[in-house]
Amino acid sequence: MKNGMSAKELLPLIGIAFSAFVFNTSEFMPIALLVDIAADFQVSEPQAGILITAYAWAVCVLSLPLMVFASRFGFRNLLLALVALFGTCQVLSALAPGYWTLMAARIGVACAHAVFWSIASPAAVRVVRIEHQSLALSAIVTGSSVAMICGLPLGRVVGLALGWRMTFFCIAAVSFGVLAYLAAVFPKVPAGERFSARELPKLLKNPVLMGVYVVTALMATAYYTGYSYIEPFLQQIGGFSDGSITAALSIFGIAGIAGSALFARLYMGRRRRFAFLILALFGITASLFLMLPCTTGFAFVSSMCVLWGACATAFNVSLQSEILKYAPEGAAAVAMSIFSGIFNLGIGSGSAIGGAVSSGMSISWVGIVGGFIGVAGVVACAVFLIPSMSKRGVVPK
Repeated sequence: MKNGMSAKELLPLIGIAFSAFVFNTSEFMPIALLVDIAADFQVSEPQAGILITAYAWAVCVLSLPLMVFASRFGFRNLLLALVALFGTCQVLSALAPGYWTLMAARIGVACAHAVFWSIASPAAVRVVRIEHQSLALSAIVTGSSVAMICGLPLGRVVGLALGWRMTFFCIAAVSFGVLAYLAAVFPKVPAGERFSARELPKLLKNPVLMGVYVVTALMATAYYTGYSYIEPFLQQIGGFSDGSITAALSIFGIAGIAGSALFARLYMGRRRRFAFLILALFGITASLFLMLPCTTGFAFVSSMCVLWGACATAFNVSLQSEILKYAPEGAAAVAMSIFSGIFNLGIGSGSAIGGAVSSGMSISWVGIVGGFIGVAGVVACAVFLIPSMSKRGVVPK
């Protein structure tokens, strides 16, 4: 196929996208099942939310050291080992007899997650020709968005019908199926040069990468201050039924696919990139401020979820694209691991802030507090990241 993607490119890309779907479904599953997990272990919802915080902070701490260690291995063997570890820990999560054993199993999943999201985008662009790299990157983020459309709502449906443990068993079964598929279709992709920790200071002196990391920390914290508690928020403040909450989560994910499609079509040229990025960050911030006003009706909640979901995906894929453009040669996977770590620092921090707001003030305030953090992220992008991109401190590869 001269212009289209060949089967040799498409099949492994599908495998990575499905892996992204499964990994993201697992990461955010406690959000969809927070109330049930809290009730089963007889803990409060903010305490159950610590499962999200601990997972995210484990990824934050482990991403860089694990990726530096893993940089010696080829993408194929590394990917297969990660999916196998991931599936095994899902089984352990489903069998957990208590809160702390579930926490330990989730930390095991976090170890697999820490390295997977460091290599997913670099691996995807390595298995396709250069003209298809934007599409490959978009496909990975689409896999994450589909997790919000199908994974989270389906997991919630299974959890409500059969118990939250069965949801984790289902994730394990799907992950082992993905493992078999990857073993059959994924080619040998060399790891490239091994990254040394001594090269890290050079990486951190890159002005565009530092701008990306600062904006990521602020926006991920803002985003998850509200999103981590969206289920109890809609239940307690909006008074919505379980079915309506599941529908809202599905709408959020469908909008995420729209955001990915907009990126693939519009994220080109310097001025367009700048405008696209600012609008995505502004949309996330506006959505957070709209959480409380939109609880007056499902149509308003749906509109808020459309804006939030599309802008959240657009923000994520845009910053990953900048990392791949500006990372030094041979350091893309490690630069991405730092991004993953910082993003998860934001997830954990946002979840912790949302929990503190829920306990100390009222859950109705989580969106407002998150919105003010989002304002700081928009300002950081406008005054720090975009000027660094404009000066082109590092020549894109």
